[in-house]
Amino acid sequence: MSGIPLVSVVTPVYNGEEHLAECIESVLAQTYPNWDYTIINNCSTDRTREIAESYAAKDSRIRVQNNESFLRIIPNHNHAFRQISPGSKYAKMVFADDWLYPECLERMVKLAEANPSVGIVAAYGLRGTDVVYTGLPYTATAISGREVCRLRFFGTPNVFGTPTAHMFRSDLVRARTPFYNESNLHADAEVCFDLLKHCDFGFVHQVLSYTRQREGSMTMRSKELNSMVAGTLYDIVVHGPSYLSPAELQSCLKLHMRRYYNFLGRCVWQKRDKQFWEYHKKKLDEVGLGLSRPRLWQWACMNAVKETIERASRGHVTIA
Repeated sequence: MSGIPLVSVVTPVYNGEEHLAECIESVLAQTYPNWDYTIINNCSTDRTREIAESYAAKDSRIRVQNNESFLRIIPNHNHAFRQISPGSKYAKMVFADDWLYPECLERMVKLAEANPSVGIVAAYGLRGTDVVYTGLPYTATAISGREVCRLRFFGTPNVFGTPTAHMFRSDLVRARTPFYNESNLHADAEVCFDLLKHCDFGFVHQVLSYTRQREGSMTMRSKELNSMVAGTLYDIVVHGPSYLSPAELQSCLKLHMRRYYNFLGRCVWQKRDKQFWEYHKKKLDEVGLGLSRPRLWQWACMNAVKETIERASRGHVTIA
């Protein structure tokens, strides 16, 4: 459509038959008219391919890319972004478990077109029954990339959101190979810190996406591991120097390490499995800090004492 930017929407999916039709229908329902849509079927063994191809047969804007071999989650996300149209100005991912509200593309494109320095646009989202990605003042719609990252490091709630909540300028997507860091479970946050060194951040103060929480999903596994605490540490160490002064960086790192070891100390008494401890040891090693066993046991003991005192105050135990 002449004069109206093309938005390339992509959905990477593996065995998504339960919710894929709802996701596709949400793209079809967009009030914004100029989009194309690629569904990347990652060797699904259920009806995913059949569902996707039935929609593609009815609408020429939809096409299906069937992977020849199975890709892990983040490599498949990178593969999905490589499918965006050469003529697209914006790129939008929506997971097969999720969906977009009808005004999503329209509102995001409008903000981006009004602010050419903006490279990433996000918005409020609904996760289950909770509104998420809050924390920015209502007047903040186009924000300096440096400022929004500093706010994130200083503890402002996550306003970046998940890939379903993002829209990127396509030239930024094409310029990165791979787009996401495939070794980072929270590559969606990391790419925001990386890109915002050179562009600004746009935010629409409206709920524009829905994220489903289900057992077995990457989101639920991330919660089980509390991979966010490791991901935040990585962002502080790797990207913090670009946004924080040396004194701010040290203060931020010190505070986060206290939180990290407080969490790990509690987990000592929760009998977490070997995979849990190997994950966190690996993540601490990756940023050059390593897992300090003396510090771990110090926090474990502090948490045990705290729990004993709290139980005593509730009348469950007696301290001699």
